[in-house]
Amino acid sequence: MSKNHLDVLERTLGYTFKNSTLFDLALTHRSYKGANNERLEYLGDAILSLVIAEHLYNRFPNAKEGQMSRLRSLLVKGVTLAEIGKDFKLGDYLNLGGGELKSGGFRRESIIADAVESLIGAIYLDSDHQTCKEVVLRWYKDRLDSLSLDDTEKDPKTRLQEYLQSFKKDLPKYDVKLVTGEAHDQTFTVVCSIESLSVQTTGEGGSRRHAEQRAAKKALKQLGAK
Repeated sequence: MSKNHLDVLERTLGYTFKNSTLFDLALTHRSYKGANNERLEYLGDAILSLVIAEHLYNRFPNAKEGQMSRLRSLLVKGVTLAEIGKDFKLGDYLNLGGGELKSGGFRRESIIADAVESLIGAIYLDSDHQTCKEVVLRWYKDRLDSLSLDDTEKDPKTRLQEYLQSFKKDLPKYDVKLVTGEAHDQTFTVVCSIESLSVQTTGEGGSRRHAEQRAAKKALKQLGAK
């Protein structure tokens, strides 16, 4: 992969690698020939869990162990990692084997999520724990800023979907209408539409996922749902 191409990703990640070989390895799926990112994924998974656990411990001094565990699971689960990776357009940079390329592996959430963990492991090895921690917390900033102990309950998108299903209504559609800001500090504007009920709400956030959640929360309020 060309250096110029990876420069764009580095700017998006907010981190510049000293060891380009390590960077490339983090983006290499096991379907690709040669060494792959599975070991880095293992390391990144452990580091991410520690960084998030420490943040939650300090952020919520009165939270119970079970509450912190549920919040951590919410933040480090594959779906969340895949959303972060999609915000980075990570699929465009992955080294995949021919079979995965043909089957659309660059869009597969599990592959993207694993690559995010691999990048965390690579950044840790390329720098140190403190630097890696700062990078991870920047990636999660929007999610962490809006976090509360109430988030141990179902998120707005899930609640909206279940509410509409209970009335046998069409599911909402989410469309990104605007993306502003630098690659590493973007603001997403998303519109949530429920055509059968003539409902349309707008949400903004530092990631597509968070903008969708805010739009869904507004839709729930507009519908009078709890």
